[in-house]
Amino acid sequence: MKKFGLKAWLYLLPAILFLVVFMVYPLIDVVIYSFEEGFTTTSQTATGVGLGNFNTVLRDPYFIQALKNTFILVAITVPVSTGLALLISLGLSSIKKLREFFQTVYFLPYVTNTLAVGLVFMMLFNKNESSGSVGMINTFIRFFGGPTIDFINGPYWAKMLVLCLYTVWIVLPFKILILTSALASVKKDYYNAAKVDGTSKLRTFTHITLPMISPMLFYLFITGFIGAFKAYSDAVALFGTKLNEAGMNTIVGYVYDKLYGDSGGYPSYASAAALILFFIILTITVINLIVRNKLTYKGGGGRA
Repeated sequence: MKKFGLKAWLYLLPAILFLVVFMVYPLIDVVIYSFEEGFTTTSQTATGVGLGNFNTVLRDPYFIQALKNTFILVAITVPVSTGLALLISLGLSSIKKLREFFQTVYFLPYVTNTLAVGLVFMMLFNKNESSGSVGMINTFIRFFGGPTIDFINGPYWAKMLVLCLYTVWIVLPFKILILTSALASVKKDYYNAAKVDGTSKLRTFTHITLPMISPMLFYLFITGFIGAFKAYSDAVALFGTKLNEAGMNTIVGYVYDKLYGDSGGYPSYASAAALILFFIILTITVINLIVRNKLTYKGGGGRA
């Protein structure tokens, strides 16, 4: 047994070393940086140790704006994308002809480069009347007599709308794939029994389909929250790298700017912002897990 255990540890050693070098060590480094006050890449020295970096970050208007943008993005895109994915998955599961074709069509955005999708969205929502180039969305608005809107460089609500639509479009294929697989795994015996009892489609959905696919729904909610909080490339694809000037920065974008952007060279501020993001994601994930466990417990008690 001892020989077998030693052999197992030897097999695990490369993975353990990889995790230590690329995950554990950087995490410890971030924690150390976040408490070193006044540390810059040029000086390579700190003026003290404390919570000053967190205080500076939380008072930075750029960080407050990034925090606001991220929370709006999370609050809108996660439930909307999950709900749309569920509706589309139900539709795909109810058809037999051309099901594989439609599944492929819905999955295409997932394998498409995000910057390419961003370029398409910029063309759709474009308003560059000086060059005579107006996107399809503004052409549609003008057709119905409405004023054209600059969705890329215009008002905040317009830019946030485009960012939310873009994010939903990007994450939708993966969620459809997961939910379609979850729906296919539900045993047909349950549906057959419901038909024999004359159960309505709505009651069948709420009492059979939803409980059976609830683990996948909670998985998509948790991963969706985490992914939306880490959003950065989506905003860059639409508004470029000057996100602070556009007012569309995210928390991850703020961290990047403090490291490598125009206001970069401050790893302490970047580390403090990264830790704040970590605790936000951790808190929301724990809340989701608690809610899931309570609902599962209640569901189990109801079935018993």
